[in-house]
Amino acid sequence: MIDAVTEPSIEEPGTAEAPAVARVSAWRRWGSSSVVLDRFRLAILTYFGTRVLLVVVAVIEGAIRHHSLTSEIANWDGGWYRALATDGYRHDVSHGQTTTGFFPLYPMVMWLVARPLLLFGHSEVGATIVAGFAISIVGGLVATVLVQVLAAGWWGESAGRRAAILFCLFPGSVVFSMVYAEGLMIPLAAGCILALQRRRWWLGGALAAIATATEPEAAILVLVCAVSAGLELRRRGWGDRQARRALIAPVLAPLGLIGVFAFLWAWTGNPLAYVVAQHDGWNEKFDPLALIRLAIRLVGQIHLSHFNHPTINMNWPVGLIGAVFLVILLVLMFRIRRTISPEAWVWTLGISFIALTSEWVPPNPRLLITAFPAVIVLAYYLKSKGYYRLLVVNGILLATMSAITFVGFTLRP
Repeated sequence: MIDAVTEPSIEEPGTAEAPAVARVSAWRRWGSSSVVLDRFRLAILTYFGTRVLLVVVAVIEGAIRHHSLTSEIANWDGGWYRALATDGYRHDVSHGQTTTGFFPLYPMVMWLVARPLLLFGHSEVGATIVAGFAISIVGGLVATVLVQVLAAGWWGESAGRRAAILFCLFPGSVVFSMVYAEGLMIPLAAGCILALQRRRWWLGGALAAIATATEPEAAILVLVCAVSAGLELRRRGWGDRQARRALIAPVLAPLGLIGVFAFLWAWTGNPLAYVVAQHDGWNEKFDPLALIRLAIRLVGQIHLSHFNHPTINMNWPVGLIGAVFLVILLVLMFRIRRTISPEAWVWTLGISFIALTSEWVPPNPRLLITAFPAVIVLAYYLKSKGYYRLLVVNGILLATMSAITFVGFTLRP
């Protein structure tokens, strides 16, 4: 009888044993799901707790300052993503600020998700903003789970849980409660790194390809895939057929980026339409002296001769503090460099390079959380009281900095 239950004949689905086997399989699947849920329960609860906190902050601030919730979650670049989703790209190359300065995949997904909402009477703009918000929320949850998996693989399960909670409370996680493409790009990047670590070359390359159509900094994943494939070939040799399969990842990775530039070329007639928009519209460029120029701009704002204009652009001091914080985190990562995968290292160093050399986007919380291996490294070092103090500080910063970010243009995400 035991043999009949454990090895039923598929040729007799009507026998009494078949339902019993189905029940056993169902219980096994439920048990497996319960184990998975138990592993990530704390991270999931923390993530949704922080999302509720930020919604409450936005609602209270909106009531006080007479702003709608949709305008707050679509502030800063969120407005441009919304405009791209509803209005698309211009056919010409403008030297001002236009939607051409943004990559298309996130707005495309926003447009698709917004379609069902229109059936319930929502306006095009409102439905698109809600769709962008929903994508960011879901993407942030996926990113949190993947961060825990990655950290647990590097430092153990306990450190993995601490890393996920720290990730949720870090001030940069506000992007998962706004209409920002990081809600799509960061989980894709984390998934790509995890896939490459596990030698799943097709999956890693595909995730990288999708990510590179989401944001320009995701282009670093092309290098991540190339380094991962190179290390695999070095370990196993070119003569190993399985090792050569690693080349699939770097071949696939740039396809999204190539597709974006090819489309904008065909649409505008200029192969560098995006570059022109960023350089001329937002004055964005590579500058090895970016932090020095940032400090000079900040000093100019707090000089005695400017006391009649006391408002300081908070992006400058936050950027400088973020740069110092980033360097400290990189040093801490270097001390335990052998525990962290090469793929994670390449990603972190690439994002750090962009953050430290960008003319107008310094190492703010959004870029820091994109370099998530650096942000979560403190979960390895801190435990007990030190860790809980860090969580409190991060929670306070998350709430206060998000309040400033949601309204006005004093502090970008």
